[in-house]
Amino acid sequence: MHFLHLTFRVRDIEKSLKFYTEFVGLKILRQEKTDQWEIAFLADKERATQIELVYMPNGDTIETKGLTVCFQTDDLDGVRQMAIEKDLNPSEIRIPDATMRYFYVYDPDRVSIEFKELKSES
Repeated sequence: MHFLHLTFRVRDIEKSLKFYTEFVGLKILRQEKTDQWEIAFLADKERATQIELVYMPNGDTIETKGLTVCFQTDDLDGVRQMAIEKDLNPSEIRIPDATMRYFYVYDPDRVSIEFKELKSES
């Protein structure tokens, strides 16, 4: 058994699609829309990381408090610079030890998104 995908209920699917495609770098696999909902599946190029965005204009209130999703990157400084350029107000880079560095931004629904760079110990 393995993790397949994570589903996010979103308030504005266009803003969320823009964030996850243009900033995070995921690609849209497919989208479906009815009068009651809109769904988009996104993934990285290997399809190892997949998320589903669900927009339901008449759905329940969306709660995101306490949720953090982490994406690994090999270019933390470049991703953080892009976050600054896109006015995403990134946190400072944190370096808890020699093996990792990371920072946070929020997606359009205030989900905490962490970007982490892992280093092998020398």
